[in-house]
Amino acid sequence: MPGMTTTIRARGPRELLAYVPFRLGYRPQDSAVLVSLRAPRGRVGLVARVDLDDLADLEHGPQVARTLVAHLCSDGAARAVLVVYADADLRAGGAPAARERAAVEHWTDAAEGVLGTPEVWVVTATGYHAADCPDAACCPAGGRSLEDLESTEVGAHMVLAGATVATSRAHATSIPVLDAVDRRRASRAAARSRARREAALATQDLEALAAWRAEGLVAWREATGLVERHRRAAEAGVDGTRGVAAVLPAVLLGRLEAALESVPVRDAVLLSFVAGNEELASLTAAAVAGERVETGTASVLAGIVDPEVGLPPEPGRARCARDVLEAVAGAGRRGAQAPALTLLALLAWWDGDGVVATDRLAAALAADRGYRLALLVESALEAGLAPGWARSPGRGAR
Repeated sequence: MPGMTTTIRARGPRELLAYVPFRLGYRPQDSAVLVSLRAPRGRVGLVARVDLDDLADLEHGPQVARTLVAHLCSDGAARAVLVVYADADLRAGGAPAARERAAVEHWTDAAEGVLGTPEVWVVTATGYHAADCPDAACCPAGGRSLEDLESTEVGAHMVLAGATVATSRAHATSIPVLDAVDRRRASRAAARSRARREAALATQDLEALAAWRAEGLVAWREATGLVERHRRAAEAGVDGTRGVAAVLPAVLLGRLEAALESVPVRDAVLLSFVAGNEELASLTAAAVAGERVETGTASVLAGIVDPEVGLPPEPGRARCARDVLEAVAGAGRRGAQAPALTLLALLAWWDGDGVVATDRLAAALAADRGYRLALLVESALEAGLAPGWARSPGRGAR
């Protein structure tokens, strides 16, 4: 996904419907997608997706709808658009569209009076139509052609910005896994690195422990440097056929897996995400040495969460960090990747990609339900909290 500094305004349903798959990163199916439109110029804010079955559920659906309304209001929505992705024409009567009509009814009951008269669109496998449009010239039987959504200004903008749309949520959130040979190499490297750390802890050799942490940060910088050079070469038309993971040695990925298990190293990596803040940059060395760790973490989280000082992610830096962390997760032991997955969730949330943030967070908590940083990210997601830069007064949001 492109950086969240892009500003998108709703210039009509066609542009909005073209934008939603780019925002999610995949083409939704059996889904209800809510789009927050912020005053005064209709800027697109929060985009929230739920399973259609959940919103339509007779017992729990009304509460799901009320929760969504609360999230959109917290995002500053003046109004909202509901897009139903299902192969059903809501204008037809009878049982075939009963689920979809129940979802719309639950949303309407919750949103009416809070977000104005609800606007609802339906996107099927072949067309799109307004849920309540009786005009055959406007919304013919079967809906308007989906080809209309492929030639929009917003679509062209997103493609030029490097955005892509996966065929499904699973494809959008999947992490490539190394082959068995390279995973064994990574595992052995991680085990050797952990043994060195355990030896330093057992003997209380603080100098050796500080050196081990510093080596972990060096490994991170080496990995991000390799990825950055690979991307520059690919953009120049050189060495563009190999994937990012192919330029990262398995041994290096194993060392990073072990290094990220150390909170000081993880926090130093977290500090490195925030570009353009000299104070945070100066804290990196102190964090990796085990000094001022809590101060450093609090400062960087403020740089992400606090609307007064919140910074948007720098696209190149964030993309590079994401590529390395995904490679670490794809090379490491299954069920032991809470640090890398949590950092990926935080990066995705910071960039406004709720789909990936939710997926990465679920995987991190499955690996370690008590992982503290993951629990902090979970709290932000459950509260519908937007990153600080998106809530900063006067700052545009897409």
